[in-house]
Amino acid sequence: MGEIVGSYPEGIFDMIFADPPYFLSNGGVTCKSGEMVSVNKGEWDVSRGVSENHRFNLTWLSYCQQLLKPDGTIWVSGTHHVIYSIGYAMQELGFKLLNDITWEKPAPPPNLSCRYFTHATETIIWAAKTEKSKHYFNYRLMKSINNNKQMKSVWRIGAPGVGEKKYGKHPTQKPVELLSRIILSSTKPDDLVFDPFSGSATTGVAAINTDRKFIGCELEEEYTRLSIARLAEAIYQKGNRLFQGDVI
Repeated sequence: MGEIVGSYPEGIFDMIFADPPYFLSNGGVTCKSGEMVSVNKGEWDVSRGVSENHRFNLTWLSYCQQLLKPDGTIWVSGTHHVIYSIGYAMQELGFKLLNDITWEKPAPPPNLSCRYFTHATETIIWAAKTEKSKHYFNYRLMKSINNNKQMKSVWRIGAPGVGEKKYGKHPTQKPVELLSRIILSSTKPDDLVFDPFSGSATTGVAAINTDRKFIGCELEEEYTRLSIARLAEAIYQKGNRLFQGDVI
């Protein structure tokens, strides 16, 4: 990101979605498909301590802010392990906080220790580049898909289905339905969407499906290969739908 900031002083992206490390890889365990498994996801998810984690969040958020167009917005997901640092960093940098979305998961894994409530939600902060930004919100569409009622900030959306993982799995993969709603609510067709922690490219798949353009960054080679496969399929299916529409 740092390499392209200087080339676009007024910003280039209409919207950014970021799913940064939650710093959860601490040697603990969780339940997956009825089995006890490690929560460790990789070196990229290991906490460096509160101060260093926050410094990391300030750094990448600063780049994102510079890369947003003047009226662009950013969405950042996280659990309680990281989201408070994200929110505070946004305030330090001068973002305009718009909403905090509670993503409720209908079937979360049980808490094996039985010493805590079951973790069933993630928070997604929606913010504009600055206090002066005039952000876009597709109010009519969000209302229409919510039975003609104003959509609330609690979204009940299931985890990624089997079809979304047929090319491989990412430990923090988000459902296409979630990203599609985010993109449709805050961008227009042909807008440019960016994901600095692209993972399995769910943001890109949702962007293609909704007629937006996409750029993503991913450091892990395994997930880059997974992303290429998913994006290629999304483009292929999109082309088929357009062709069928032309024939009809």
